[in-house]
Amino acid sequence: MTFQRFAFNNIIRSKRTYAAHFLSSSFSVMVFFTYSLLLFHPDLQGELASTSKTMGLLGTMGMQISQYLIFVFSFFFLLYSVSSFLKTRKKEFGILIMHGMTPAQLNKLIFLENMLIGVASITFGILIGLIFSKLNLLASENILAIDKGLPFYVPIKAVFTTTGAFLILFLVISLFTSKMVKANKLIDLMKSEEKPKPEPKASKALAFLSVLLIGLGYGCVFYFVLERNFIMPYLLGGVVFVVVGTYFLFSQLSVYVIRVLKKKDTVFFNKTNLLTISELAYRMKDNATMFFMLAIVSAVAFTGIGTCLAMGNKGLTEMINPFAFTYTSLGENPQEGEHITEIKKQLTRSNFSYQVAVTNPKFTENNLVLIKVSEYNKFAKIFGYEMEKLDNDQQTIIVPSIVSQKEKYARGKDIPEKIDVVQENLEMSLQVKKAVPYIVLPNTIGAIIVVSDSLYDKIPNRKTEDDSYVMKSQYGFVVENWEKSRVVTKKLEATMGNNNSVQAHHYFEALYSEWISSKQKNGILLIVSVLVGIVFFTFAASLLYFRLYADLEREQQQYEMIAKVGLSRRELKKIVTRQLTLMFFLPLIIAIIHSGVAFIALQQLIDFSVLKMSILIILAFISIQSVYFFTVRWRYLQRLYKKIM
Repeated sequence: MTFQRFAFNNIIRSKRTYAAHFLSSSFSVMVFFTYSLLLFHPDLQGELASTSKTMGLLGTMGMQISQYLIFVFSFFFLLYSVSSFLKTRKKEFGILIMHGMTPAQLNKLIFLENMLIGVASITFGILIGLIFSKLNLLASENILAIDKGLPFYVPIKAVFTTTGAFLILFLVISLFTSKMVKANKLIDLMKSEEKPKPEPKASKALAFLSVLLIGLGYGCVFYFVLERNFIMPYLLGGVVFVVVGTYFLFSQLSVYVIRVLKKKDTVFFNKTNLLTISELAYRMKDNATMFFMLAIVSAVAFTGIGTCLAMGNKGLTEMINPFAFTYTSLGENPQEGEHITEIKKQLTRSNFSYQVAVTNPKFTENNLVLIKVSEYNKFAKIFGYEMEKLDNDQQTIIVPSIVSQKEKYARGKDIPEKIDVVQENLEMSLQVKKAVPYIVLPNTIGAIIVVSDSLYDKIPNRKTEDDSYVMKSQYGFVVENWEKSRVVTKKLEATMGNNNSVQAHHYFEALYSEWISSKQKNGILLIVSVLVGIVFFTFAASLLYFRLYADLEREQQQYEMIAKVGLSRRELKKIVTRQLTLMFFLPLIIAIIHSGVAFIALQQLIDFSVLKMSILIILAFISIQSVYFFTVRWRYLQRLYKKIM
């Protein structure tokens, strides 16, 4: 038998142990290949074939950054996985050395095993990526809102890029890990599994510090959001506090809680709790780093996916601009009537229900925008808001033109008692009756104040050297189901341009185009967050699987002895189920709590509900984890039953 054949047979004999490492490696290869598939797609070269031409550079950068992320984290996860795996094989290495294997041959064996698994993972990962490539292209064109779609192509460049990148990665990992095995004394290698583990210890101070840090982190995030104090150190500080607190939660608090339970005789000595709690203390301490990684990775995945979905939601676009179409006429615009008629005609022809209102703003020398109260009420009526009334010419109402103003007015902040109007020889001070906490009028330049019709008529418009490009009127079209107005938007933009027609004395803005641009920008982030999140989730799950099977032999010996003194099959199942439930779902519960706080904070910044979206994301991950839990539990119990029952 050749040495290469011996290495291959070694992998086949330990296929159950190697399975998680192989599958997680294959999955990271598949995800990297998926990014390469999109990056090198002929229709995505230069720019996205989409409504927004500004997405080209962002799209390319997003895919490249995703590849780098997958590659770098794959390296560290696989290195951690292999190094942990080697620690459990000390007895096996001792047997090989006892039979005459030299340290150099042992290093060569480890190197060959890792390279064989690496080559197999690359082949399998690319093959699975090719099988699902059309499905990935269909999903990507939908997420990125690409009108013409993404046709299938033969991704030769993607195959070579993925193969080359991961061959280098596995080569480096194989070289690293082959040097990790130290030439310990033979007796130490042979009895490495028989050494008793020290009793898990935890610091009471660090245990309580974990709760304090997580609470401080949540506090920083809510201060950042509720006070609208958008200073990055608050947000970053909150994240750091939560991350550090989560680590201490698993490494200290969980062990401390179990130690407290062990001191409660009524709990500890109740039926099989003695076995369950005692074993849990060791599992929590041994796997604290892994649980911490799983919790943080899951929280990042939940929050990232949820945030990207929220940012691509049409509700966010409506919150910034509630008008499906905005037409701004400048100076003496001879096409104004023709264009407004065309917009109405296209909407009617496409069976869209719509309402339209117009305002004729006046600009003052101190940069105020004056609107008639009668014109304001026409817009307010369309949205179902309260109609406003001014008691005299000395009163005014402030209307926000941007979201930040709206949020301040809603909280009663930065509302002046009086506003001075300066126009030519006219100077007067108006009493602020009210600040409206919602966007009612189309976007303009400057602060919008609503005045009585009589005062509006008295105030002349600001004179400029050239009145040709001064805003004369603005039309706002509110359209039901505007998100389906792609065809109408295309036709109107072809007729009157897309917000780039100053020379023609008008501006035209379509909400659909703004929404698609937002969807594309956040679609790339969504692809990144989903795939990177799934890769992290898969790595963490595979490490959990590996740790279970690494301890299987010791568990079999332990339960075999206990079974001889009366442990039943039902009691064994109960003990294992409790332990695995905590191992599988405690990190997930912590991740859900972290994500829930993030979603609550996000809800404070937007006007539409993220509850349904948040629940769906969390339920999806719980479902995946539940399927994985029941599968692993079934296989784990079968292995235990086979040995001891």
